[in-house]
Amino acid sequence: MTETMQANRRSQHITIVSETFPPEINGVANTLRQLCQGLMQRGHRVTVIRPRQQHERKGHFASAGEALFSREHVVTGLPLPGYADLRFGLARTGHLKKLLTTDRPDAVYVATQGPLGVAATTAARQIGIPVSSGFHTNFHSYSRYYGVGMLERLLCLYGRWFHNRTAITLVPTRKMQQTTRAMGIPATGLWSRGVDCHRFTPHKRDSALRESWGLQANDRAILYVGRLAPEKNLRMAVACFERIRGLHPQARFILVGDGPLRRQLAERHPDYVFCGTRRGDDLARHFASGDLFLFPSKTDTFGNVVLEAMASGLGVVSFDDAAAAEHIRHEENGMKVPLDEDEAYVDSALRLADQPTLLNRIRAQARLDALEQNWNSQIEQFEQLVFNQTAKAGYHAINKQSISLL
Repeated sequence: MTETMQANRRSQHITIVSETFPPEINGVANTLRQLCQGLMQRGHRVTVIRPRQQHERKGHFASAGEALFSREHVVTGLPLPGYADLRFGLARTGHLKKLLTTDRPDAVYVATQGPLGVAATTAARQIGIPVSSGFHTNFHSYSRYYGVGMLERLLCLYGRWFHNRTAITLVPTRKMQQTTRAMGIPATGLWSRGVDCHRFTPHKRDSALRESWGLQANDRAILYVGRLAPEKNLRMAVACFERIRGLHPQARFILVGDGPLRRQLAERHPDYVFCGTRRGDDLARHFASGDLFLFPSKTDTFGNVVLEAMASGLGVVSFDDAAAAEHIRHEENGMKVPLDEDEAYVDSALRLADQPTLLNRIRAQARLDALEQNWNSQIEQFEQLVFNQTAKAGYHAINKQSISLL
């Protein structure tokens, strides 16, 4: 954006409502960190409404030390069933109306579909503040992984009801835009994700870390980063690694993250390396010290870790969905296969493990392509999509006033 355009851009006030927020570690929280920082850096005022997080003391701001918001309101938080380390928020609509009226924002962005998101959407609608929403999580698809697949249709209906109460729903990929429209959510806008290539870089490769994993210089580190949870299709990742190890006995499977499957996986595979949750530069060091990156999920709406792996110079193996559908070109900067071809997924990983020349070429190209995926352009796109609803609301208000005077 040129200096003239920046000078002409009006500073606005946005309230962001989310059931998850930094320092929690997940794709939504990571995206909101980048969004809030970007909006603040561009001169906007950001208010955050979120639940109290696990182990957070009253009066203590979990995000202290980061310039993520101008003001924060913390509401009651309760554990999310099946995700005990995540919370959902409870707040009365009347209380949120009072907050929004006292310090009225130009726009409200609701990032999650839980009770807090519903109450915030209702409150904003009642006092005439434009509301946009984000489709960050495929909760309806998760149901089949938790033994309640019969709820999938009901959750789809709920998602349609929730998002159609907002002026526009932001989705991260063209494929997800098609999915939401098929669900009956017509008003959508494409808002993708970026990656911090200064943090995630091949230069942070750490030979000492690799040695602690039991690897020699030319041994393969097969990396997974994300929640250790059923909906992440870790069964495929395990099967894929075991096939690789059958041909390359010195390969090690490195899992970064935590979740409900960690204990079970550790008991079944004591030789796997479980690194637990990692943050910041330490996470970047773990990324850069890998070789192949397995992303077996078929439920993610995006998958920020795919871009982080590309920026770190890894050979990504993914299904043709979410971030991979947008950013990976098969056999050029990664490997991707159709969603229903599990065997092709394994074959692609084996090819990278077997062919060092192909792997090195893909890793180099992945890094080059990731350099083009910066967050600045995505923050600008968010501004245009969300604040455009404010302009439309103002236009309609003026129009109504003009009609009433006739």
